[in-house]
Amino acid sequence: MTLLEILVVAGAAALGPARWAPSRARRAVTWAAVAVFVPAGAALLVTGVRWQLVPILAGGLLAAPFAVSPLLRRRGGRPAWRAPRWLAVPGTAVCAGLVAAGVAAAWALPRPVFPAPSGPYAVGTTVLGWTDPDRPETATAEPDDRRAVVVQLWYPARPSPAGVERARYLGRTEREARAVARGLTGYLGVPGFLLDELPQARSHAVPGAPAADGGRWPVVVFSPGLGGVRTQNTAWAEELAGRGYVVAALDHPYDSAAVTLTGGRTVRTRVAATGDPAEDARRAAGWTAVRAADLSFVLTQLGRLDRGEIPDPPGPGTLTGRLDTGRAAATGHSIGGGAALQAAHQDPRFAAVINLDGYPHDPDPRPFHQPFLALTHPVDPGENQDYIPRLTRVLKLGTATGYHVIVRGAAHLTFTDAPLYLPPLPSLVGSRGRDGGPRLTVEATAVFLDATLRDRPVDVAAHLSRYGSLTVHRAGR
Repeated sequence: MTLLEILVVAGAAALGPARWAPSRARRAVTWAAVAVFVPAGAALLVTGVRWQLVPILAGGLLAAPFAVSPLLRRRGGRPAWRAPRWLAVPGTAVCAGLVAAGVAAAWALPRPVFPAPSGPYAVGTTVLGWTDPDRPETATAEPDDRRAVVVQLWYPARPSPAGVERARYLGRTEREARAVARGLTGYLGVPGFLLDELPQARSHAVPGAPAADGGRWPVVVFSPGLGGVRTQNTAWAEELAGRGYVVAALDHPYDSAAVTLTGGRTVRTRVAATGDPAEDARRAAGWTAVRAADLSFVLTQLGRLDRGEIPDPPGPGTLTGRLDTGRAAATGHSIGGGAALQAAHQDPRFAAVINLDGYPHDPDPRPFHQPFLALTHPVDPGENQDYIPRLTRVLKLGTATGYHVIVRGAAHLTFTDAPLYLPPLPSLVGSRGRDGGPRLTVEATAVFLDATLRDRPVDVAAHLSRYGSLTVHRAGR
């Protein structure tokens, strides 16, 4: 909360019980509460009020007459008005309930605060739009429509001056960020105001920042969850970039909740379940196949960018010659994790694969030869009991050493930014706290990437075993 918001909460919380304060202290308590609440509330109304503060403002305004009126005197010294007990008791309770509800909402749905990258580099970011001329867009009926993707890169950068504007969380502009927030709430089927804080959030990356000095960086290509968006793992992407990786996260048009394409047009998701298990499995396999092809296409484009065959958006020479696509990992969350596994067996250019809690939807899984890491949440009795067995069968097709960790205290959204801004309910985001999920995801994946893409002598198994039940799939077994 900001200082103004804290003052509003304090003033409103004091106004409610002021009427019941001892007579000697009542006047001082009431006027002190008014002196804090009124100017702070007026300032908030001018600068902008978060919806979570509306119940608190309402509670303070409702409490004010009960608290102030007995202090005002008519002729003869009688109070102007003093509420009878039968009205004052429920009135105070309502005021207290409104203030408590506002505080609870602000706590449960805060504006996300992203952890600062801990690596040696600052972080830059840029957004690109690429069209694959060789693939039709199967989600539309236009015969000439080609498959397009939007890609956001996070990369090691030089330090920027203090006060430079940082990247918005959900989009390049406030308009795009709000369109994506509306798309997310629409996809989830919840009221739009619940995610109003996300468009205002800023991360640590600087748009278009000059690249850091140094050599060539390994590449991590990321596919989000079903209906997810390219920025859903920003904390993870920024931390990896600060450690010397380039992360390329995709928006998959007509699958991601909302995507603003080159030219400014925003398209919403068209994915939907039917309730027929066989039909839903067929659809999921189709979406996964498109995503896997998107991952390979982006790796191709990154290679072209590295060779200078396509424009370098942050500026000539910023990323050209800096992307080591020979050391690339296919990664993803949820259905994106399944797509990463499928991309690995289809595209040997990927040198490693990471699946963050993703169900493999490929109807014909085949062997893949890259080392892998799979992080999954413990499956409760009411969930899909085929998830872990099917994933295990697919992982056993790998011919290189791989690691599967069932993470203690994790939920499906633990491996995203969601714990930073959703209610910290174990069933929703796990039980690792606000930043525990993003921190775990970074620590586990960075160790694996350092070992596989940088050949660093790291005991990956010993590190991963700290997070939960670890299964190591040995090469050749």
